[in-house]
Amino acid sequence: MLRNKIQSKLAGTADFLREILHSSVSSMVLAVMALIALSKGIRGYTFIYTDLHTYPLWWVPVSLLLTLIVHDTYFYWMHRILHHKRLFKATHLVHHQSTNPSPWAAYSFHFFEAVAEGGVMIVLVFTMPLHPLTLMLFAFSSFVINVYGHLGYEIMPKGFRNTFLFEIINTSTFHNMHHQKFKGNYGLYLRVWDRWMKTEHPDYVKDYDRIQEKRFGNLQRIQS
Repeated sequence: MLRNKIQSKLAGTADFLREILHSSVSSMVLAVMALIALSKGIRGYTFIYTDLHTYPLWWVPVSLLLTLIVHDTYFYWMHRILHHKRLFKATHLVHHQSTNPSPWAAYSFHFFEAVAEGGVMIVLVFTMPLHPLTLMLFAFSSFVINVYGHLGYEIMPKGFRNTFLFEIINTSTFHNMHHQKFKGNYGLYLRVWDRWMKTEHPDYVKDYDRIQEKRFGNLQRIQS
């Protein structure tokens, strides 16, 4: 597994304990935000539907994909705002204490950042028709992808570099570089906003290639 390690050093016990503490608090905040989004008090004003057959069944996977796209846009701009020097010191610095992140860092947020992160659920239920099943799949997908981004190890297969998905989808290396450099690579799921806004770190592809070559040996690559 050391060949997969993005940074050679290992996170310390104090890092894990800090991340676990903040992740526990953030998880509770995110749960509360989700409960608010699904509460009867606002349900009449949202697009939530409970009868699975109100819309065609194909709408469930399509709406799931759309929730992830909306979330990626929400996250990118929220994330950039949190990097404003005043907001960064007051809130986002908690997350960036993990310069060598582990999976526990995925939800290691300041309380107010956790509220902002959870706000996407409010946005989603007022944006498009969603069944609670879709929201559960969204939460699960977001969790898995977020943990992968903070994994500290690259696990993408050898051939991924030469697919069109590499040009679109983030990798663990992508977000790990954000934790190392503090600037650039603000997206959560996709490279799209970073490429459009020219905030992708210029060394990302080179760093990804270095790690994959460490794992698999010399690779023949297409030009990005």
